[in-house]
Amino acid sequence: MTRRTDTDLGSLGAGETADLVRSGRVTAVETVRAALERIDRDDPRLRAFTEVWPGSALSRAAAIDRAVRRGEVLPLAGVPLAVKASEGISSVQAERLIAAGAVPVGAASIPGPGTDWRTWGDTPRGRTVNPWCSDLSPGGSSAGSAVAVAAGLVPMATASDGAGSTRIPAAWCGVVGYKPTNGLLPARDRARLNSGGPITRSPADADLYRRVVLGGPAVKAPVTTLRVGWSADLGFADTDPEIARVARDRLRAWEERVPGMEVVDVTLVLPDPASSWSARRSGDAPTRHGGRYAPSALDALLSEVDLLSTPTTPNPPHGHEGPGDTMSVALTWAFNLTGHPALSLPAGFDRNGAPVGVQLVADHHRDGDLLAAARTFEDVGALFSAPPSDD
Repeated sequence: MTRRTDTDLGSLGAGETADLVRSGRVTAVETVRAALERIDRDDPRLRAFTEVWPGSALSRAAAIDRAVRRGEVLPLAGVPLAVKASEGISSVQAERLIAAGAVPVGAASIPGPGTDWRTWGDTPRGRTVNPWCSDLSPGGSSAGSAVAVAAGLVPMATASDGAGSTRIPAAWCGVVGYKPTNGLLPARDRARLNSGGPITRSPADADLYRRVVLGGPAVKAPVTTLRVGWSADLGFADTDPEIARVARDRLRAWEERVPGMEVVDVTLVLPDPASSWSARRSGDAPTRHGGRYAPSALDALLSEVDLLSTPTTPNPPHGHEGPGDTMSVALTWAFNLTGHPALSLPAGFDRNGAPVGVQLVADHHRDGDLLAAARTFEDVGALFSAPPSDD
């Protein structure tokens, strides 16, 4: 068996890692030990993890190797997994990933007590930093999950999204963040805004998560026809023109390379979700101006296009002092209220070299179609770029 370095293994996705373990070309113990070595080397700078679990991780990995030798088919055999600290390994998604062979190696950071949930992750060693620039926030609240995946510490991490907390850090760290249709996983909040989901480096791995955790066949890519509606602001958001340009240019590039794809600019005016989201979150009964949010304009649009696309956030990553008056969730939280599946993909970079995300939204329960489109985009050009290993 050829000895692979921790760096070699760190460049692999979740599906690629599991393929190697199932085929016997590497062991789960090797993949997990390599991940622990990367964490030991890089996390003092990044602070993506609040806890690391080497003993239990290596013990689980050894059990995976025994299962593979017995002929058990594990879709995520030996895949090192970061778990969002607010969920740990007890969430439904974590339990299903572990049952499929993933190995939790540590708890990924979230905002600390008294910190703004939209701002950053916190650890006993200090704030979690963006792997592209340590002066910038990685987004939140699934901060450590996005950083751990972007920096190559692990190929997959659990996240959760009640207003954009999977998609925003994915956008700002240059990776993939997937919020499934609400209700496919049990909500962990009484308002039923929050949906578990993965952060990965590829749509293929996001789809692997979907198959393992939510069930269903692999998506069929490439898609042969695709009509995408573009809105820079959903009719209410104050979107930075540069962020809109980067996201729209990415769509334009896909349109040029994907046969049968058409992007159309749409006039979509949604109500600002702020009051409805706050009312739902607080547990207030739905009222005309309260927790109920079901804009007919969105339903009408999704009957005419396959996907809606926006920038993931209206603004670039902010510094660690916080977002100020900017609502980074402006373009994401409507879809927590409506329950539509949504995905953030890397779109490119702003003038300062910070990642920009493009959001794709599909109709309810069309998660497979959403991920099929994303996989088609990946087929015509790599989406993920590795951040610099050091500032």
